[in-house]
Amino acid sequence: MTIPDRYHGVWQRTLLETPTERDTTTWVRWLQAGLWHGDLRVPATANRATSAGRAQLQGFGGTTLITQPDPHQPDVCTWQRHIDLQPPRSTPDAGHMVFESADCVHETGIHGTYFEVWERLPGSLGKRIALAALDDTGAPTAERLLVAGRYLMHLRPRSTAWPADTAPDDTLAEVVARHPQAAEDLLDFDIGFGTLEHGVWTIERATAPEQEGLVHTCALQRTSQSEALVKCPALPVHWQVLEWHAPD
Repeated sequence: MTIPDRYHGVWQRTLLETPTERDTTTWVRWLQAGLWHGDLRVPATANRATSAGRAQLQGFGGTTLITQPDPHQPDVCTWQRHIDLQPPRSTPDAGHMVFESADCVHETGIHGTYFEVWERLPGSLGKRIALAALDDTGAPTAERLLVAGRYLMHLRPRSTAWPADTAPDDTLAEVVARHPQAAEDLLDFDIGFGTLEHGVWTIERATAPEQEGLVHTCALQRTSQSEALVKCPALPVHWQVLEWHAPD
C-alpha cells in the first residue's frame, strides 16, 4: 500500500489556528514516506531541559490513510498513530486536505476545530525509506527510521506502559504530574530529525536538545528484500524493510 504522490515528502507547518490561538512559532515537521509517517512538534516556549518542558512536545509515527468518503468533500487524511509521545486520543487524528499548490496543503480538522497550513520542504522528494529496528531475536520493534529525499527522522518510543489511570485525551504533562516518580520513563521517547547527505546525518531538531547539532556518519544498505543494515553509531544496526523506494 502507498498513498498519492502529492503527499510524499517533508512538510513544515507554517500556521495553526484554533478558536483560542494562532501559532506560527512551533517547529513542526511531518515526514511522509510511501505509507509510513513521522511527526515532531517543538513549541518555541518549551524548556526541554526540564521534565515539564519535555512533556509539552508532541511526536508520533505510524501509517497514513487517504480516503474520500464523500465525493463532494476534500480528501480525508488520517494519521494512524502506532507510537505516540503523548497519551492516546479519544478521536482519530484526521483532517480534510486541500492542495492550494503542489507544495502547499491546507488541513481542516474533522474531529477538532483547527486549521493548519503545510508547506513541503525542497529536496524532500525522490527517496522514500521506512525501516523497523530488529531486536536481538530478529523480531521487529516499534522503533522506526524514515527517509524522504534528503531528510531522515528516527523515532524510538518509550518502553514503559502508560499508568493504569491514564484516560483518553490526557496530556503527557498531566500524566507526569500524577506520577512524578515515573517521569523519567514516561519521557524516555526519542525523536531526531535532520538531513542525510553524503553519508552524514546532521540532527536539526530532537526531543532531547543536547542531540541537536550532532553529526553522525550514517549509511543505509539494503541486504535483502526484507532486511537492511544501518551503519551509524547513534542507531541500531539491523532493520526490517517496511518500504524502500530509492531511485538512482
